Amino acid sequence: MAPDADAGKSLNQRADPFAPLTSEWLSVGDGHEVYVETLGRAGGIPAVYLHGGPGSGCQPDHRRLFDPERFHAVLFDQRGAGRSRPKGGRENNTLSHLIADMEIIREKFAIPRWMVVGGSWGATLALAYAQAHPDRVTGIVLRATFLGTREELEGAFLHALPRFHPDLSDDFLKVLPRKERVKPLDAYWRRILSPDPAVHGPAARAWHDTERVLSEHAPGRLRLDPNSLNSTRTLPATPFMEAHYFQNECFMRPGQLLADAKKLNRIHGMIVQGRYDLLCPPATSHALNAAWPDSEIRMVEGAGHSLYDPGVRDAVMKAIADLASEITQ
Repeated sequence: MAPDADAGKSLNQRADPFAPLTSEWLSVGDGHEVYVETLGRAGGIPAVYLHGGPGSGCQPDHRRLFDPERFHAVLFDQRGAGRSRPKGGRENNTLSHLIADMEIIREKFAIPRWMVVGGSWGATLALAYAQAHPDRVTGIVLRATFLGTREELEGAFLHALPRFHPDLSDDFLKVLPRKERVKPLDAYWRRILSPDPAVHGPAARAWHDTERVLSEHAPGRLRLDPNSLNSTRTLPATPFMEAHYFQNECFMRPGQLLADAKKLNRIHGMIVQGRYDLLCPPATSHALNAAWPDSEIRMVEGAGHSLYDPGVRDAVMKAIADLASEITQ
């Protein structure tokens, strides 16, 4: 009788092929422990998934982007994000730290080279990591390219927002005292990072709710609720990490990722782009594609920024599967 192929698997894994193979908190130094989980099968195509934000964390559905029969995928919550500890920790938390953490994780699992997958801020980190360690990357899949520049943030919050959501733009500015509306992004980041809850609470909620509208092609809400800005409900986590990174130019020199795109030569990349993405518009992916000839853009019509806008998730999964077919381990 042939041996049971599932004999070494737990009942949970047999019931759910996307259940983690392993999960742990990994010490990466500086008092930080990052939450790391793996899925798929040992010996599968190595891949790493990079969540957005910065500061959001990985979700169970992100595992389903990877075919568990083909991949050995690693997902982790970046410093201060999700389940990583200390929660919300911004000290010793820079782009260079995140890149170094990825190397610690890669070495932990004895992975020589891996596919790098990320969306929005995850795309920023994916590009920065690949430019720092091109010999460790087999391919790159990006969704909603964000190059980590102030120009992109101004384009979203100061230009796209009033053009497409003028009422929401008024709400967004009115959260600030009139004298601070001259440089609203700086004012928001300064307020969000204030130690005073009366200052950072309304700013964090307004930033989070506005960004959410910009991220969805068909948002359910189109205005800020003034009564909710001073709510006692739990504050969203991402505005604090975003303010930390954005206030510091994402810890990069101006234009770094485009200037260093030549370091991606001979790395094949697939860029999934929503046609109507207000946060990370097609022009950004176009500029990256022009500087990175080994990349291709896969446009999703009728979609915005969110992974869950119609067609986006399927396009990301197909890009991952197509790129995997090119990889020889």
